[in-house]
Amino acid sequence: MSGDTNQTYLSGYLDSLAGQRQLSAHTISNYARDLKELASLTQALGEHWKFAAVTHFHIRKFAAQLHSRGLNPSSIARKLSAWRGFFEWLAEQTTLASNPVEGVKAPKRAKPLPKAMAADDAIHLVASPNPLADAGSSMALCNQAMFELLYSSGLRVSELAGLDLRYSRQADYESAGWIDLDAAEVTVTGKGGKKRSVPVGKPAIQAVAAWLPQREALLKSDQAQHAAALFLTERGSRVSPRVIQLRLKHHAQSLGIASNVHPHVLRHSFASHMLQGSGDLRAVQELLGHASIAATQVYTSLDFQRLAQVYDAAHPRAKKISDK
Repeated sequence: MSGDTNQTYLSGYLDSLAGQRQLSAHTISNYARDLKELASLTQALGEHWKFAAVTHFHIRKFAAQLHSRGLNPSSIARKLSAWRGFFEWLAEQTTLASNPVEGVKAPKRAKPLPKAMAADDAIHLVASPNPLADAGSSMALCNQAMFELLYSSGLRVSELAGLDLRYSRQADYESAGWIDLDAAEVTVTGKGGKKRSVPVGKPAIQAVAAWLPQREALLKSDQAQHAAALFLTERGSRVSPRVIQLRLKHHAQSLGIASNVHPHVLRHSFASHMLQGSGDLRAVQELLGHASIAATQVYTSLDFQRLAQVYDAAHPRAKKISDK
């Protein structure tokens, strides 16, 4: 019987792991469990199926079946590794054209949906002054301008840090990004060196305008390399992405926001709120500077989560079976 033959091979392989490779009993137990899964899937093909007849196609099918059962990608990858080692050993014991597991990869890990704030929460975050600081201080005005601009235009933190007050081109320098207050837009250089222009909302324009007199006061003649920068530190140097991250986190904490707020949260919020309001995925793609529409489509899932929550809360037939 093929079942007896398969079991003989499995036992032989596990004995080799203990005797030749001297693996621990715990490790061998894990191998045995993963190989038992292989035997079960193989037997489901028909009672006369042998391991030697399993093909690359079958292994791919087995991996898909495990995935459909809800097994996570890391567990599937572990099983495939165990199966690959078994078939390598089996090739030494019998005639095997090739290792059917070679080239078969576990499904990719599902990327977690980006975290976005509710619109009211995002506005509260960027518009509210820090209650622990002087709202009229230079750094408070700088922070509000930066935070408003992050949310207004969906910028990456590196793009925000790289903004100049205006476009500048010299022998050894050319602006990577700049703001045009009259046109109410920013131009930035995103990933892959791709430039894009994004509108800037009125609150952000007003916040930047309020910051500019303070910026002029911070400019220092001995730091010419920072003279073009839109946002400066107390020392008159261009702000770094890390400084922006820390300031935003501190600002959120001062407002009593418990979650870890970072610049990308505002970018995600911008994307989600734009999509909810317009439904135009292509436009959101352009605003974010995504090279592929696939990178932007994650926000459709994010929006569906919100819709699903509304449905579950409001629809009389949405009550889950487990709640009955």
